[in-house]
Amino acid sequence: MKLKHTKQALACILVLVMILAMTACGGPADAGTPAGAEPPAAPEAPAAPAGTEAAPEAKKYYKVGYSAITMNGDFFVALAEGLAQSCADLGLIEKASDLVVLDAAVDSAKEMANIDTFITQGYDLIFVDSTNPDTMVPLIDQASAQGAVVVCVDSYIAECSRVTVCYSDNYNNGFQVGKAYAESLTDADEIYSVVLSGVKGNTAGEERRTGLMAGILAVRLGLADEAAKELATTMNADLIAKGAAEVADAKFTIAGQGWGNWAQADIMKDANDLVVKTRGKLNLIMAENDQMLYGGIQAVADAGLTGIAYIAAADGAKSSFDMIKNGEMFAIGMNSPWLVGELGARVGYEVLVEGKDPASYPDVMTTEAIAVTAANVDEFYSKGF
Repeated sequence: MKLKHTKQALACILVLVMILAMTACGGPADAGTPAGAEPPAAPEAPAAPAGTEAAPEAKKYYKVGYSAITMNGDFFVALAEGLAQSCADLGLIEKASDLVVLDAAVDSAKEMANIDTFITQGYDLIFVDSTNPDTMVPLIDQASAQGAVVVCVDSYIAECSRVTVCYSDNYNNGFQVGKAYAESLTDADEIYSVVLSGVKGNTAGEERRTGLMAGILAVRLGLADEAAKELATTMNADLIAKGAAEVADAKFTIAGQGWGNWAQADIMKDANDLVVKTRGKLNLIMAENDQMLYGGIQAVADAGLTGIAYIAAADGAKSSFDMIKNGEMFAIGMNSPWLVGELGARVGYEVLVEGKDPASYPDVMTTEAIAVTAANVDEFYSKGF
């Protein structure tokens, strides 16, 4: 019996030793990580149900339209392109071709229909270069009342609900050109001239030719700028009322005025008539833009005349700058459609995207007034179109 009990005790001790050994070595019940092994990866979160992730917000583009006074002429084409590219660069439209351009073709009725189209179709931003500013005010007010931002470019429109008017400095460009020309003369030189104008009643054209007159008068009579402007305004009124004007003390005569819708082809009839009428006396042709000045140059060439100077208050095509380099023109006012387009598009962006108060803008915003002559044409050549 004693041996039996001894064997049983030894068996119990052996079982106890085995249990202790298994515990020390980490047996099957051990929840730890075996030595040298990577810890198990955390369980992946369940995938989100399809369609529950927020889609990236689509970029907002705007409906932008441009009512053009005309598309007949390099300046007007470049202005439309400048507005389109600037709007695309600012993200108002996806690409430049998204600007909708409606051509009024210098027709008030067509212009009114164009604005009405933009209103009816709910455009967000409307640029207007007006052929008849007086007819535009009610339509601009209507467009603004329906939520459109209206920015006028190139031609002035009376204060209304439009944001502002963006253009080159029509009067001061003309003034600088007239002044530069007058400074090239002696006191004894007579000026016997004609004026080639765009559209009757157009404010930009009136500012340009008045500026040309004022610049000449300021130099010839030694007048301060404001006094020269006042006298030029009277001279312009005489020109419109009588078809001619003169300031004898300044030895300055305007013998006639032609109208050409801002285009070379359209000015030819009046230019030819004026050249014939003033033959033998004419020594200066002034124009409200360089395209019509080309018509004056052609009319003089057709008549076989020489010794005539040419100046224009605007616009500054590269072809005009080439003619200045060659001595065929004296001076052109710097009216860059690219700069005007950039300015107008920036205003539209600030109001539509940045939320700037439309009422905070000045009545008019202009680019710098510059007379481009042989002395500085290389400096400004890249600003041409």
